[in-house]
Amino acid sequence: MVNYVTVFSDRRSISLTIKNGVLTVRAPFGTDKNTIQKLILKHEPWVLKHLEKSREKEGRFNFLSEKDIAQIKKDAKIYFESQTKIFSEIMGLKYGRIKITSAKTRFGSCSSDKNICFSYRLMLYPKEAREYVIVHELCHLVYMNHSKKFYSLLEKYMPDYKERKRLLK
Repeated sequence: MVNYVTVFSDRRSISLTIKNGVLTVRAPFGTDKNTIQKLILKHEPWVLKHLEKSREKEGRFNFLSEKDIAQIKKDAKIYFESQTKIFSEIMGLKYGRIKITSAKTRFGSCSSDKNICFSYRLMLYPKEAREYVIVHELCHLVYMNHSKKFYSLLEKYMPDYKERKRLLK
């Protein structure tokens, strides 16, 4: 049996999620342990596959020392400031500040104040993937959602965005 964390709450169904190599079971108050274990066994192939993927992803960054991370963050600040400026000029868009984060689950974000954040971890991916995230976040300056219009704009400036996005998986 796989190790898991159980979170009971006022809900109607049971869900399984995997984040940072940990299986979390969310269940309604009063759900017995047998029901939870049967569900995990029923979905065991999915659970094992995604636990492995999650652990591989986490392991990608375990080799970095604090000194390495500090240097990557400095490099990321320079890289993302210059590249975002280039792409924003091409797209005719204006943004606020650029911030480098340590986010594990998202590579970039764009606020309603037009500030853009990039995870330093993105620096460990190919240039094509980094460019995809830059253009993706710049498109959020126009559309703060993932609508058809958003993806049309993304495709206008980056026709191969789907291939580039796959590099992040």
